[in-house]
Amino acid sequence: MASFKTPALKNPSLSLSSKPRLPSAFSVSFRDNLRFSRPSSRPQRRFLIITASAASISSKPTVLVAEKLGEAGLTLLKEFANVDCSYSLSPEELCTKISLCDALIVRSGTKVSREVFESAGGRLKVVGRAGVGIDNVDLAAATEHGCLVVNAPTANTVAAAEHGIALLSAMARNVAQADASMKAGKWQRNKYVGVSLVGKTLAVLGFGKVGSEVARRAKGLGMHVIAHDPYASADRARAIGVELVSFEEAISTADFISLHMPLTAATNKMLNDETFAKMRKGVRIVNVARGGVIDEDALVRALDAGIVAQAALDVFTEEPPKQDSKLVQHERVTVTPHLGASTIEAQEGVAIEIAEAVVGALKGELAATAVNAPMVPAEVLIELKPYVELAEKLGRLAVQLVAGVSGVKNVKVSYASSRAPDDLDTRLLRAMITKGLIEPISSVYVNLVNADYTAKQRGLRITEERIVIDGSPECPLESIQVQIANVESKFAGAISELGEIKVEGQVKDGIPHLTKVGSFQVDVSLEGSIILCRQVDQPGIIGKVGSILGQENVNVSFMSVGRIAPRKQAVMAIGVDDQPSKGSLQRIGEVPAIEEFVFLKL
Repeated sequence: MASFKTPALKNPSLSLSSKPRLPSAFSVSFRDNLRFSRPSSRPQRRFLIITASAASISSKPTVLVAEKLGEAGLTLLKEFANVDCSYSLSPEELCTKISLCDALIVRSGTKVSREVFESAGGRLKVVGRAGVGIDNVDLAAATEHGCLVVNAPTANTVAAAEHGIALLSAMARNVAQADASMKAGKWQRNKYVGVSLVGKTLAVLGFGKVGSEVARRAKGLGMHVIAHDPYASADRARAIGVELVSFEEAISTADFISLHMPLTAATNKMLNDETFAKMRKGVRIVNVARGGVIDEDALVRALDAGIVAQAALDVFTEEPPKQDSKLVQHERVTVTPHLGASTIEAQEGVAIEIAEAVVGALKGELAATAVNAPMVPAEVLIELKPYVELAEKLGRLAVQLVAGVSGVKNVKVSYASSRAPDDLDTRLLRAMITKGLIEPISSVYVNLVNADYTAKQRGLRITEERIVIDGSPECPLESIQVQIANVESKFAGAISELGEIKVEGQVKDGIPHLTKVGSFQVDVSLEGSIILCRQVDQPGIIGKVGSILGQENVNVSFMSVGRIAPRKQAVMAIGVDDQPSKGSLQRIGEVPAIEEFVFLKL
């Protein structure tokens, strides 16, 4: 095995290690006459060439600010560009204006749809979201139209943490309810007896920037703080005095729960009837993250049943919520209208952060806060497309196999290829593996621009290795292998001989396949979802599992069994089009020969 280093780009202006400067308006074209280090018999690679017109260099760019932005941010923008502040534009008005603009800055109220990018006619170079979430920006359309999207993820951290603590204290002491009672002319001291915070256990779910700041402040109030986050740094937690625990332990032992995770497929309705049932009776819940992480109907039921004593909510699934919302109107719920980042200081900080990012992008700098992919050599994208999908799915599979509280820190990626080292650019593949590892439990959008930066921020060390094999250089890769070291696994069969979680895949007929789990050879298409079962190899197991899935009308797309030897240990990989019910999965686990199983969602 040879140590592998990612080759430099043939076009220096596209290097990620520098900040290339481009004029405020530029055009993209294909050129076919560039040389590269491949046999002369092969077709030459095509590159994206960026050129500027003389007119664009001499004129200032125009920035449209579609929602209110702090004065400090506007001042920065005006030093570099012509600034048009036009608020409360209708979708039609925005589409009309955008063709005259090089950049657009929005908050959460303006929807930047595909129609906006199409109406821009190629002039729009950057969209800046003054805040963290970018649900209102069509990222796919932005990338297709060559538009960079940047956000401002750090400036409102302290404001959100402070609001979380404010809600925590107000809820514990019934501040809002007592205030409303007094203003109604009542004096109800006995009704609004509260609970103390000192000595109570607070579970912080999501130990990122905001979660860790909440933990610091709660420690100052004399609370015992525990946290759950698969990517939390154990050293950072210890420095704050916080104990990292599993999700189950966090929700079952806490007196108070504070939510700070992003809204993803994995966290959607994370707090539901099932999880509420596992909580200590009388638990109190604070949410300043995203409304969708709580099943709001289930929370009402938990409040009525006395499982949840109180809740304090700044965010909701639908914003603004309906006036007759049972949750908002509940007497034991304290609510605020998404005020987490609403301080004077935070608004100014966000304005400065997004203004700097937009100006940098207009200058041609690749910002660390970019949330969509930059332009890369077209031929590389075409050739590596199926491997890009394989890389992301291997990352998603690997991270779902991790258990315990230590978090993912060390990942090794091995590429088997017959190509020369300078003829295989793996930056995009590494970025997609990072995307698969991080995105399922993070609000960060990972791409070629920010992958290494994002991994470093989370203490995730990714090393690459190239395995030289005999074969045709026409095929860029034979296989990709992802190994995660120093973690526990939900599925013991995924542990290799060296004690690491290991998954490996190949592209077959243009479709990504999982070909190895731990020490077991399998062959299953990475489409839909996968069930992995480790069992004693004996007749009838495939039929029993297939029968259980068939009874629920779950279609099996692929099934493969890898074994050590006849009648010994085996791993069965089953590709399914639909997610089986919990009851069906439980029945699979009850098959006598099956020793363990795991459902993995792609």
